[in-house]
Amino acid sequence: MKANLGVEVPWQLVMLILIALPSVLFHVCHGQTDDYENPAAPPPGLDECNGLFLTYSFISREKEYPRVKNASAQAWAFKSLATITNTGQYELKGWQMFVGFQHKEILVSASGAIVVDGDDFPLEVGNGTTFAGNPMTDLKTAIDTAGDFTQISAQIEITGSVFGIKPPGVPMPKNIKLVNAGYKCPKATLKGKTYMQVCCKKDPKAKKVDKKVLKFLPRRNGDLSLTYDVLQAYGSNYQAQVTIDNINPLGRLDHWNLTWEWMNGEFISKMRGAYTHKRDFSECVYGPAGKYYKDLDFSTVMNCEKKPVIADLPPERKNDSQVGKLPYCCRNGTLLPAIMDESKARSIFQLEVFKMPPFLNRTALVPPEKWKIDGVVNPQYKCGPPIRVDPTEFPDSSGLDSKTYAIASWQVTCNITRPKEKLSRCCVSFSAYYNRSAIPCNTCACGCDNNIGCSKTARAMLLPAESLLVPFDNRTNKALAWADLNKFKVPNPRPCPDNCPVSINWHIDSDYKTGWTASVTLFNWGDSPFEDWFSAIQINKAYKGLEGVYSFNGTTFDNLNKTIFLQGLPGLNFLVGEVNGTKPGDPRIPGKQQTKISFTKKHTPGINIARGDGFPTRILFNGEECALPKQIPLSSAEQKSPFKFLTVIIMAIMTFITMTDHLH
Repeated sequence: MKANLGVEVPWQLVMLILIALPSVLFHVCHGQTDDYENPAAPPPGLDECNGLFLTYSFISREKEYPRVKNASAQAWAFKSLATITNTGQYELKGWQMFVGFQHKEILVSASGAIVVDGDDFPLEVGNGTTFAGNPMTDLKTAIDTAGDFTQISAQIEITGSVFGIKPPGVPMPKNIKLVNAGYKCPKATLKGKTYMQVCCKKDPKAKKVDKKVLKFLPRRNGDLSLTYDVLQAYGSNYQAQVTIDNINPLGRLDHWNLTWEWMNGEFISKMRGAYTHKRDFSECVYGPAGKYYKDLDFSTVMNCEKKPVIADLPPERKNDSQVGKLPYCCRNGTLLPAIMDESKARSIFQLEVFKMPPFLNRTALVPPEKWKIDGVVNPQYKCGPPIRVDPTEFPDSSGLDSKTYAIASWQVTCNITRPKEKLSRCCVSFSAYYNRSAIPCNTCACGCDNNIGCSKTARAMLLPAESLLVPFDNRTNKALAWADLNKFKVPNPRPCPDNCPVSINWHIDSDYKTGWTASVTLFNWGDSPFEDWFSAIQINKAYKGLEGVYSFNGTTFDNLNKTIFLQGLPGLNFLVGEVNGTKPGDPRIPGKQQTKISFTKKHTPGINIARGDGFPTRILFNGEECALPKQIPLSSAEQKSPFKFLTVIIMAIMTFITMTDHLH
């Protein structure tokens, strides 16, 4: 017999249970009480800090592939958390935090911040790196926000790889500190093995800034300054203007290419004064933009890439009513130093930008990040993150004596970095009347990625001076014959070429009692010409003796590390590209320009040309630092044989022994 367990429950009781259930599961307090929920304990030291409180916490790690026996070469994936909290009474604009990584760390991601002067991830940061807030760039005070931690504190969630520190060791940074000017930080304190903290306070000796005058961060100095000004703003789009200013007196860009990264799905609808190398709207049509802007004709959109590459327009588009008619535009990407032509030291272009949700408020303005700019044979620049600055002021377009202002402005500063070895874009060769051999450019001076079957480390072979006039591929027979004639050793395999598009030869012509002379020859081994070229030469021991430059325009600048500045004379400032030889099969002929330079010894007593005092210590072409040879030509009198020197030493020792015997 089965028991009947069915029970009929009145529907009124069911409703009562459903109504009462939330109050059972969730305790709701409707009145004031002293029984507060205990908040999470703040980090140790936070309450005692009156300034900026920085922390770094190592969270976890996991062994990565490949698994190797050498502990110092084993890679580990790690996670850590860095925080910065404003516990003081002053708002911090554009916070920047340095983390002194020291274990060959490679960052893969850093949410809540960007790496200052950094490239794309993965990024090597073994010598430490600086983070800047993104998107939260400013830290307000607890006083102004009623203690709202979301406005006074920021976190950086760091993920990356680290080498050589196996458990139980912990790969902690050497130090953490605040980079912003006006603050002083003691050395960070290590708490246990996985936690580090420091309290940075206002420097009482720092120059005070008038808050009423400066609403945002002050503009910074750099070799190159880029300004991103929002001129008009609407709900879904805005119009911006980008201004590029060349600040460095020896900096320059030719055919500049500017790129950045959109962080929130933006795309460029129109441009004036510049264009993008790629005009493919498929990324918009098939992406989130196509889903949101369903009625927009994307065939007229300029660019939908996350990382657009932007270039200047050619001069013939300067007066084009649709894409031109902007001041400082349309010069084929040429930015000259102000000491050459101040009107050509600036470039400007404008763009219309469409935004994506949730940034559809007209005041929701976010500039692109990760700016990079490059030229042809020019300096290599490293750019920092965009910082919010006071709105740029412009003269009133109506001609009235008044000013208008941008809605919002950001500044990006870029600085020239000295090229690493074998990564230059121009090189130098040395020769002299007193030595029959010319010293060519260094092997692989400008890279050797595509060279096979040659030595990338062998020293370049000495040459007869006339061989410098022909391309590297046509020098082989001359180099071998010269080595055989002079009994020089021939490397096996033979050295690779220098691979430089531009080379400069410095040749000492004469050396006499009261002065000396040199020749400077520029070679263009590429197809493209160089207009308005310049070269800057630093020759420390001979600088004061400069007497005259005869085929170029030469100027001296004491305030630029005693630099001799050379440029072409009017009508002669065009360095043509390489052309074919006169007859089929003849070597190609480089573009070439030459000048004589004379020096007096009156103001440089003790100068010794034969020992190398007549050779430059640094040469730049169009702002790019050229690779110098690793040796200089010496006169036969100065090239003393080590065996002769050893003989002199032995004779001196024998004489000393003989004299000692006579004394005894």
